[in-house]
Amino acid sequence: MSLPKTLAEDVARNLVMVARLLDEDPEQAYAYARIALRLASRVAAVREAAGFAAYATQKYAEALAEFRASRRMTGSVELWPVMADCERGLGRPERAMAMAGEPEVQKLDKAGQVEMRLVAAGARRDMGQIDAAIVTLQSSELASSAVHPWTPRLRYAYADALLAAGREDEAREWFGKALEADKDGSTDASDRLAELDGVEFVDVLGDDDEDGTPVSAPAAAADDVESPAVADADDLDEDDANDEDGPVKA
Repeated sequence: MSLPKTLAEDVARNLVMVARLLDEDPEQAYAYARIALRLASRVAAVREAAGFAAYATQKYAEALAEFRASRRMTGSVELWPVMADCERGLGRPERAMAMAGEPEVQKLDKAGQVEMRLVAAGARRDMGQIDAAIVTLQSSELASSAVHPWTPRLRYAYADALLAAGREDEAREWFGKALEADKDGSTDASDRLAELDGVEFVDVLGDDDEDGTPVSAPAAAADDVESPAVADADDLDEDDANDEDGPVKA
């Protein structure tokens, strides 16, 4: 829907602040999202932004409500993976798994399908099904040597699942592959590799190291190392607000 010019400008300013602060200060981003929501709750982009702000602050029921509202307004399926992850956050991994098998997944682009795979693997792990999580992550996207924005996270999730299953050598290999693809530092694969190799990074500032250069040293001998919205009343009907589903980037 269109908004009066002055109101549209106010809403836009708040949405810009949400985007700017979401990673570094999610609580402040959430505050701006709430202002935008009060000003324009019938705008899908506002509902989506409010959902992501709530999601970033672990308000999963509220995030799910906002994502559902946005989806009803647009008919888009692109929020399907994050909606499923909200179900995980609410302690309902079985619902996330059910969503992974719905027809909506086939309508997602490649990035969305990979994201859904990551969520499904996480749900498997939530349910204690580590071997099933590993199998879920095994795919043509994982095997491909091509690097896409989602490649580091997919490889990292696979490495982490292998490590949880006690397959340390394979985990080390895949943490290395994640690091190779992770040009932007979106994962802590380097730290995980160092941990597996028994290396501890210590900041040392002494008489001879006045510049505070980080020093790395073996943590132990190799043999000693052991192997980590409130939904608007006009947009949400009474069932959405009260049903047990809750009101709604590797």
